[in-house]
Amino acid sequence: GIFTITQLSYTFRPRRRPKKLRDKREKYHHSLKALAIREQKIHIVGTPELKIEGTPVYLDVEGLPDRDFYYLIGLRIGNGDSAVQHSLWADTVEDEGKIWREFLAILETVDKPVLIHYGSYETTVLEHLRKRYTAPNAETPEKLPIQSPVNILLVLFGQFYFPTYSHSLKEVAAGLGFTWSDTSLVGPNSVARRSAWERSRATAAKKSLLEYNAQDCQALEIVTQALLGLRSTDACKTTERTLATAVYVESLKDPDRKIKQFKSPFEEFEWINRAAWWDYQRDRVYLHLKKKPKSNVHHSRSERVGMRNSLHVNKVIVCPDRVSCPFCGGICKQGGPCNRILYNLLFGSYSVKRWIAKYHFHYYRCFSCQRRFGEPQEFWPQSHFGRNFVAYVLYQTIDLCIPFVTINKMLKRFFKLDVPVVTLTSLKATANRYYKLTYQSILQHLVSGTLLHIDETQVSIQGKTGYVWVFTNLRDVAYIYAESREGAFLQEMLKDFKGVLVSDFYGVYDSVNCEQQKCLVHLMRDLNDEVLGHPYDEELKVIVRDFASLLKPIVQTIDHRGLKQRFLGKHRAEVNRFYHKLDKLNCRSLQAAKCKQRFEKNRNKLFTFLYHDGVPWNNNNAEHAIRAFAKLRDVVRGCFTEMTVRDSLVLLSIGQTCKYRNMDFFEFLRSGETDLYAFAQSRCSRKRRSPTHPPPNLSPDVILPSGGPF
Repeated sequence: GIFTITQLSYTFRPRRRPKKLRDKREKYHHSLKALAIREQKIHIVGTPELKIEGTPVYLDVEGLPDRDFYYLIGLRIGNGDSAVQHSLWADTVEDEGKIWREFLAILETVDKPVLIHYGSYETTVLEHLRKRYTAPNAETPEKLPIQSPVNILLVLFGQFYFPTYSHSLKEVAAGLGFTWSDTSLVGPNSVARRSAWERSRATAAKKSLLEYNAQDCQALEIVTQALLGLRSTDACKTTERTLATAVYVESLKDPDRKIKQFKSPFEEFEWINRAAWWDYQRDRVYLHLKKKPKSNVHHSRSERVGMRNSLHVNKVIVCPDRVSCPFCGGICKQGGPCNRILYNLLFGSYSVKRWIAKYHFHYYRCFSCQRRFGEPQEFWPQSHFGRNFVAYVLYQTIDLCIPFVTINKMLKRFFKLDVPVVTLTSLKATANRYYKLTYQSILQHLVSGTLLHIDETQVSIQGKTGYVWVFTNLRDVAYIYAESREGAFLQEMLKDFKGVLVSDFYGVYDSVNCEQQKCLVHLMRDLNDEVLGHPYDEELKVIVRDFASLLKPIVQTIDHRGLKQRFLGKHRAEVNRFYHKLDKLNCRSLQAAKCKQRFEKNRNKLFTFLYHDGVPWNNNNAEHAIRAFAKLRDVVRGCFTEMTVRDSLVLLSIGQTCKYRNMDFFEFLRSGETDLYAFAQSRCSRKRRSPTHPPPNLSPDVILPSGGPF
């Protein structure tokens, strides 16, 4: 009997989609959501249909869930400026039936009303109030005007992907340009405001709730009209702005794919075609077989049991006892014994292998300086991994721009080390703190130098726009993250800079008090675009042609002689003649006048390189440094957070500085050294210094943006 009951329960259990197919579907939705956020465009799947045949009535209800009391029913009838707002307010629980009857009376005056709401809350409210206040002998529910309400959230979900992190009405409507006068009345806050009104009966509290409810109805109208406009050309102004940023997912597919989409006038053929895919065979057909086919993939014992319990220990190391503190030489107290396994990589001349060692050591506490020490230097701080392993991971993700997900698969496949992605991310965060001194020394070298290139680029931080600034010369590179492009930190950071600043024509750089050289390549491209845009402006052509005739021999001299003042000084007279001719020119066209004004404004910043040695006439050095970050940004694809972007910029600064100084970034990471310039000297003399750790509580000498890179 028990077997029969079990068999029946299994037979009548609803069939669920296989887990693999569910994961695929969720992964598909997440990828579309991430794509919409990264591209800042609305993505539409398939051909969604939303028809409103009648007069739209936008509904929003406010209630107190703990008392099962609905005190405010908001109705917005019509669209645009002709819409009429009704706010039905109940002072007490006894007034709830009154506003319900007023709600039905208003609907009876509307020609073909179509109730539109957002989410399932209003559907539940309508059902409860109908059962609560409809008499037993009243008309049937089919004759009431509340039949078949339209839930916009169900229409939007799975078909429209807005560039927002959720499908809430607040985020979707805000993405379409709608703003609330009071954003604090969300969720429990509105309940608290209602409770405050019941105690004080203050007019301001009631007014704020009515206004908040009316704005919710208006936001619902904006979202509904936007969805209607995405499928038609007749749309409101808000929808017209969204039409330009809408992308249909079907248009993103490759039209030249080998397997064409199967379409047939017979539904049976289309169903059979879908059943013929390999995924269907594996996920559906094999599930019904009594004897499943054996897999050809042989999993190793380390993959079946786990990393820590199965990996072979190559060596057991017992650390010697310490008698004095290595920092101050004082007497130290020995703690209890500690056993820890080190997961590392062993690099040979032409090979690499996994290396696992078990360490037996003691922790110590110094009586004088109160420092705790004893951990072997082979361990990366706050982890079970060795320095070679961490260097390998950081080199892969920073220099080779390989995502942590791919690195996890490589470690698992080739070294049988199943290291979670979260652990790899924490290793990069620890490296940020470990190389803090190195990063500060690079910034200090840049600020104290005689030449500095600067540029900036955008980066997406969880849907918000941030900026990465690059500072470089011919030997060092440093990246800094800032929340805005205002560059307020530049004046404080570069207040002691006495060299030449090379930049583009962004106005923030003009606030730095130093000699400046504007990028002539930017100027040349801007002038060329102006000439192409106004081909019949002869005055503009004269100015641009004279500038081209002036710049060409200067560049030829640089190609033959280099950036040396004694060879470039002969062109100063030509520059003076160019400006003398420009001063006499009386421009009648608007474009020519603007071009002349631009040359006059930057008179002392266009040809500074003629008076100095080694100052470039363009900002290509900074642009090349920006490309290194752009490669990393393309791999991350909008998944940066403020913490991860700052961690990446510290390591990227060290990696690019090693590249500019012809050093191996991977070897520097393996060395355990924190002084980049001492490592460069030891590399030249073929001597290696012992690994050093950065001192705690380091005070930076260079002013960084709010939050800093750490």
